[in-house]
Amino acid sequence: MADAAARARNRQGAATRGPGRPAVMLTVATVGFAATFWAWALLSPLGATLREQLQLSSFQQSLLVAVPVVVGSLGRIPVGALADRLGARRMFPAVALLTVLPVLYLGHVAHSLAGYLVGRFFLGLGGTTFAIGVPFVNSWFPPARRGLALGVFGAGMGGTAISAFTTVQLAKTFGPSFPFDVVAVVLVVFAVLAWVVLRDRQDRAIAPGTMWTRLRATLRLPATLQLSFLYAVAFGGFVAFSVYLPTYLVSAYQLDTTDAALRTAGFVVLAVAMRPVGGWLSDRFDPIPVLLSAFGATTLLAVVAGAHLPLLPAETIAFLGMAAALGAATGAVFALVARMVPAERVGLVTGVVGAAGGLGGFFPPLVMGLVHGLTSSYLVGFVLLAATSATAAAATATAVRRRASVGARAAQP
Repeated sequence: MADAAARARNRQGAATRGPGRPAVMLTVATVGFAATFWAWALLSPLGATLREQLQLSSFQQSLLVAVPVVVGSLGRIPVGALADRLGARRMFPAVALLTVLPVLYLGHVAHSLAGYLVGRFFLGLGGTTFAIGVPFVNSWFPPARRGLALGVFGAGMGGTAISAFTTVQLAKTFGPSFPFDVVAVVLVVFAVLAWVVLRDRQDRAIAPGTMWTRLRATLRLPATLQLSFLYAVAFGGFVAFSVYLPTYLVSAYQLDTTDAALRTAGFVVLAVAMRPVGGWLSDRFDPIPVLLSAFGATTLLAVVAGAHLPLLPAETIAFLGMAAALGAATGAVFALVARMVPAERVGLVTGVVGAAGGLGGFFPPLVMGLVHGLTSSYLVGFVLLAATSATAAAATATAVRRRASVGARAAQP
């Protein structure tokens, strides 16, 4: 029996040490995350166009772009629990193929506000793959490299940039259904690739018990609630801007939809590029100072953005600065997850923290639309962002710093 166990460990060790094996797993997972996020963000660049076609109010338009955010957020909890049990090789293809259905529905069937809301609801499934990829990547890399690896995987949120760069142009050139058809094909191709290439580590930790008992235990972890708040501010801010910035630029600065979409894509690309940088800085130094710097910068730049200065250069610098800060913060938060959470609970904690991040992106577009409808100004929305970011910085400097220190001592041999 002992010899058999030793041989199994040797086989697993050989597989893990195979040339580039972790890199291949990381690459395929990142591609899948980007593809499903591309689908998740498909309608956001078309928000202004849909407002004209359907004669929507500011609040209705905000609701339309925010619905998949909340579904994709809450869906990360059960998807993360299933990923802990079933593994990424099964879950990635399943979620990708299921996301094809609402993509095609929105491209060919939806023609009313109710129809688009239904399609957007189920399109939120595409936003759940984050909870699949984080525990998968976490299992393939040692603790000293997890911050960078998770940051690279998180860069798959650049799928929203692909949507911002391509959706409006493809719709104008080839017809309104064409972007949806392209994304459906991409999702099917990725599902096949994931099934053929991805492999879950045989020695990955699996938490015992039912999903509900594991969820209760996860929610009782102090780290879960603390990390959830930080990610709600960091990733929520990124999501909110990626889905609402086109609407804001059209409304506040009278840009056309194509120009607004391209500027939003620039915001997203910078935030995505900074996510692995935030993870790398967290590996090299510590996640706490990275988060403090990021939230401090976001607080100051939100105040600048709220002043409604000229778009060039002041507002552009403010938005790009917030993109860099929020992107770095998202990478740093998940570097903390890898340090503060037991390996067998990473998937479910990721689901809860990811849900909080998505929900953090659900409310700001609604608030911005409501505030603008009532006051014809976005100032209150930016003031609330500055106050929330300052609160996150204070929490990082106190409770989170103490909890991270406890986790680091517990991890020492």
